[in-house]
Amino acid sequence: MKRWNVSSLIVIAFFTAWTPACAKDASPALFRRIDGAFADYNTSSTPGCALALVDHGRTVYERGYGLASIEHGVAIDPHQTVFDTGSLSKQFTATSILLLEHDHKLSLDDDIRKYVPELPDYGTVVTLRQLLHHTSGISDYLELLDLDGINLEDVATDDDALRALTRKKTLDFVPGSEFSYSNSGYFLLSLVVRRVSGKPLNMFAKERIFDQLGMSATSILGDHTRIIAHRATPYDSDEPGKFRLSPSNWEQTGDGGVQSTVDDLAKWDDNFYRPRVGGQWLVDELQTQGVLNDGSPIAYANGVIVDRYRGLRTVSHRGVWGGFRAFAVRFPDQQVSAIALCNVGNANPEQRLLAVADLYLAGTLKALPARQRMTTSLAQKYAGMYVNAGQGKLRIFKAKDNQLFYLDGSGTEEELAYLGKDKFQPARDSRLQIRFLTTSAGTRRVEVSSGGQGAMIFTEVAPFTPTAQDLHTYEGAYTCADLTSGFTLKEENGSLTLRGERGQAVPLEPAFDDAFFVSNVLFRFERDQSHTITGFTMSRDRVRKLKYVRVAPLETESTALLH
Repeated sequence: MKRWNVSSLIVIAFFTAWTPACAKDASPALFRRIDGAFADYNTSSTPGCALALVDHGRTVYERGYGLASIEHGVAIDPHQTVFDTGSLSKQFTATSILLLEHDHKLSLDDDIRKYVPELPDYGTVVTLRQLLHHTSGISDYLELLDLDGINLEDVATDDDALRALTRKKTLDFVPGSEFSYSNSGYFLLSLVVRRVSGKPLNMFAKERIFDQLGMSATSILGDHTRIIAHRATPYDSDEPGKFRLSPSNWEQTGDGGVQSTVDDLAKWDDNFYRPRVGGQWLVDELQTQGVLNDGSPIAYANGVIVDRYRGLRTVSHRGVWGGFRAFAVRFPDQQVSAIALCNVGNANPEQRLLAVADLYLAGTLKALPARQRMTTSLAQKYAGMYVNAGQGKLRIFKAKDNQLFYLDGSGTEEELAYLGKDKFQPARDSRLQIRFLTTSAGTRRVEVSSGGQGAMIFTEVAPFTPTAQDLHTYEGAYTCADLTSGFTLKEENGSLTLRGERGQAVPLEPAFDDAFFVSNVLFRFERDQSHTITGFTMSRDRVRKLKYVRVAPLETESTALLH
């Protein structure tokens, strides 16, 4: 008998997992081009992705790229490797709620406080329907916990999340007046499922959804210590070729938590054409878009986004959690779907799957807008800092040589493609549209729209260049009634430095008058009649205008004030 060494077995396993499942009429040349969208993970030394391409109910191509475990040299297998799907989970929570409504156990127009009375009385009703559509105005509990110093490697439970939401006494906006993505809605809906059905979401979804569709590898993880067979290890990377572990020990479900394979998600996708769970009524309900109080439709439906890509109707969602990334997109009129699950934080499966769609649906998609020539003077014309004061969001455009770059609020710089007539889009995201405007009064504004979610308007602001002496006026200890922890601010080496409960120093960048920012967080300071700083409001993408009060100048600061 021939003896194999360990490294030989790893190589054999790696290439076995790469065996594609192709339809008889499939073009090998086409699939080689599709592989090109994952070429950087087509290795035996990096994490990567699993891909499934479905056409009229048949999985015409499946492949694993890279390793499920770098430590053990285990290749990603599209049939077996389990990934955390992040916010792809939301459609299963929405399905559970819709099934309970169909069972006459609840109404989508019920007040959430009927089922979760621990929440504060906001002075207005917040309905289950608004939670489903992200129009509730309830701040995102993930950001509230993060602001309280709880990191992904810490253990965080349902009770922790609910306490964070009960401490936040106010809404970010009038329910139904705006769309603002908030994981709180779907977390709260998981509590509704438990309290109405008597079963936790993981059990309810298993019995009513996963078992019905033969999704045997799919489960909802609400216990970070539970072992899941064939689960990929999550990684992140700050530089090419170097990876670090990026796990999470948070245990909330509803907004996330579904563990699955691309094989199983293809079975779920088929339910939209040949429904076995629910019926056509469920398929229609899941894809029914939300409507704001003024009658304006939004793209977000029930756990999925209904939009268009290059002229074709799409139903999609992305997932982000720890080092896991996910994206699934369905082209319902063509009955074509693509699913990618990845175990590395910078994978960007959305960009990759749209590249797959560009290839597979090449004869059906509309042509992309032609990119126009950009000059240095034109880039400088649009460069600047713009703010949406109502939402507390900042957007920055930078000119570099003959290119314009966009800081999207996450701290990432994206090169913009110029489409002419004051219009741009990121080179890597054709669904984000940016248009510059000038009012009759000469005020410059920028309109940013993404994924059919409506447009946000940002107004240009003059840059702020404080001196070291100016920075000293902001120093002190600050607390927030909605949180258990606070911050200290101090001038250090010409920067205003923020420290939280764990003591990590974060330098803030000057934005505009009495405003600073870091990544996607905007700080706007407030003064009394004597022009003394009294506090600030902090806004992030999914939490608005948290109010911090200055409780002591720096020289009398006590750490007790921060607890």
